[in-house]
Amino acid sequence: MTQLPFGCIIRRNMEIHSFLDILSLFGGGVCGQIPGHSLIITGRQLPLCARCTGTYLGVLLGFLGLAALRRWRASGLPPNEVSASLVSFIILWGIDGLNSFLSLLPNAPHLYQPHNLLRLITGTLNGLALSIIVYPVFNFVLWREADARRVIRNWRELGYLLIPAVLLVWIAQTQADFLLYPIAILSILGVLAILTLINTMIILIVTRRESRAESWHDAIFPLLQGLLATFLELSALGLLHFALTQRLAWLGQR
Repeated sequence: MTQLPFGCIIRRNMEIHSFLDILSLFGGGVCGQIPGHSLIITGRQLPLCARCTGTYLGVLLGFLGLAALRRWRASGLPPNEVSASLVSFIILWGIDGLNSFLSLLPNAPHLYQPHNLLRLITGTLNGLALSIIVYPVFNFVLWREADARRVIRNWRELGYLLIPAVLLVWIAQTQADFLLYPIAILSILGVLAILTLINTMIILIVTRRESRAESWHDAIFPLLQGLLATFLELSALGLLHFALTQRLAWLGQR
């Protein structure tokens, strides 16, 4: 049995030992899973690093928040000033990620000492921004008659999403024992959610079936296609990540 650096335990014949190992395998498809950049709960590394955990929890929170606001088919982007704040969230995420990367390089200059809490915060803001940007585009591509309303209309509605985001970060950073499975499951659900929407859009555009759905019944088949594509992508990339990690570990022992 081989212990991977990112906490996914797999036999040499690729047998997966636990549900968390499956989640870690999927997580490896989108995340580097660097141990020092990850939250550890009950001695177990989460399937995603702190930044990716925040990002995909933020994505899931954003989608659920938009559903709570009843923007089921909204296809309008937020007002310019709100969109600018969302872009700033993505920029902050990028700056923190670059700074964190530079800190890994010997003698490379970096702005500040990286920290998992900062990774979690900037990741959550980034995920929230991505969900608000991707969701209206998805609706525009999917529906024959999409709702022209803005997905977020003003600062107040953005605040409705930011308040639970702050609470989410606060809860996650405690790394309490009972959070292991909830955070692991919800973060991977966030990965599945946004990649399914993106893959569904790609499939509809490539097959020239965009803007045809009139009801959720019409949307089921394209969404299932997108979900299947997502599972295949994550499985292939996760196995590739595993193989490369194993290869690098072998080379390091020579």
